Amino acid sequence: MAKPRLLVVDDEAGLRSMLTVLFGRAGFKVDAVEGVKAALKSITAGAPYDIVVTDLSMPDGSGMEVLQAAQAHDKSTQVVMITAYASTGDAVEAMRQGAYDYVQKPFGTDELKATVDKALEKRRIVTENRELRQHVRGVFESDDVVGKSVAMRRVLELVTRVAGAPSSVLITGESGAGKEMVARALHRLSPRTSAPFVAINCGAIPEALMESELFGHVKGAFTGANSDKDGLFRSATGGTIFLDEIGELPATLQVKLLRVLQDRKVRPVGGETEFEIDVRVVAATNRSVEAEVESGKFRQDLFYRLNVIRIHIPPLRERPEDIAVLARHFLQKHSDLQHKPLEFSAPALRWICSQPYPGNVRELENVVERAVTMALGNEITLEDLPEAHVLPGSHSLDPGRPTIPEDGFDMVAYLETMERRLLLEALERSGGNRTNAAKILGMTFRAFRYRLSKYGLSEGGDEPDATPED
Repeated sequence: MAKPRLLVVDDEAGLRSMLTVLFGRAGFKVDAVEGVKAALKSITAGAPYDIVVTDLSMPDGSGMEVLQAAQAHDKSTQVVMITAYASTGDAVEAMRQGAYDYVQKPFGTDELKATVDKALEKRRIVTENRELRQHVRGVFESDDVVGKSVAMRRVLELVTRVAGAPSSVLITGESGAGKEMVARALHRLSPRTSAPFVAINCGAIPEALMESELFGHVKGAFTGANSDKDGLFRSATGGTIFLDEIGELPATLQVKLLRVLQDRKVRPVGGETEFEIDVRVVAATNRSVEAEVESGKFRQDLFYRLNVIRIHIPPLRERPEDIAVLARHFLQKHSDLQHKPLEFSAPALRWICSQPYPGNVRELENVVERAVTMALGNEITLEDLPEAHVLPGSHSLDPGRPTIPEDGFDMVAYLETMERRLLLEALERSGGNRTNAAKILGMTFRAFRYRLSKYGLSEGGDEPDATPED
């Protein structure tokens, strides 16, 4: 491991020599310079210093200049000020501007060394957090969990904060929202990243086979058990097990899963030996688990075991500003897969952004993949998009004389769908001129612009008004 780099800046030769020896023995690679000008040259000449220890007042300038130069070169460099009693006010001001701390002359070497050690630890944390943020962005983008909305940034930040913890995580959100992608990101960002990520859909396996799938079995435990089987919990040793649709887990298996989470041991079906497990459990559901607990369908104690950390993924309709970003991402993905370099036409992208997507991100990707497959030219046009991409049930409503289907329907979603269509049609008829489109719909330009923003249809960077002017 490389030695941490430390720069000493002071006009007193004796102090420079003493600090060079002190921190050299402490494992630092030390550079020592006489004043501000030499310090500025050293800071900008090479790799960033981990720590800078500088006098606040020197004949050729101020330690504040050294602080500013160090921060400009690398914001994670930690600066410790040395100050005389009369200059403590300036030292406090230096801390307001980003210095880590200050020591006052005369100081003890133990005091200064303790301060530098703490500053180095802060530098390490800041650097790790920065690298983790960069890594998590790459993980999300590679797994199609992309977006610019405030809601998805919050999801990203939460994943970053909890990825390194061993605690169980419960991911909630509608079907197709991207729960498994978030689970995979948690795994990749954790210390378990080199170990297996094992996923199972609890609603896709028959109840009679579920226990064996999760916990394994011994030879002869039941008809067809011709050999021992480890089970998914043991297969995920050292890594992460993802229990998707946990709400589908039968009551009998809820009891057994609770015991596994409590004891961190599994017993294969038909076996007598228990095996210790070291896995992180991430569960997901598109149901309201609280409602399931209230109705008695899901054990409360198991819920508490799984719900240590909750991550909720909002549906796509609540973050329309992500639709265009995701659509372009999926276009790139499927264009590459099909070796068809394509772009969206403006009307096609507006149409894509206008849809409600009850199937969320998964449905949006299906729409884009279909469009890539259907496209004949160099761009995706309206002709390449599905004709009836609306909420289930809404196609049965005649826009002129709507009637309510026998099984009911989502009126708000229907009205939003119709409003989106009218906005797009007005834009098409006006050739994209929003002023004329607003006139076609009999509304003010501000009201029209507000509605475009509401449905993520804004173009050209115009800022919508806070409220419509009707």
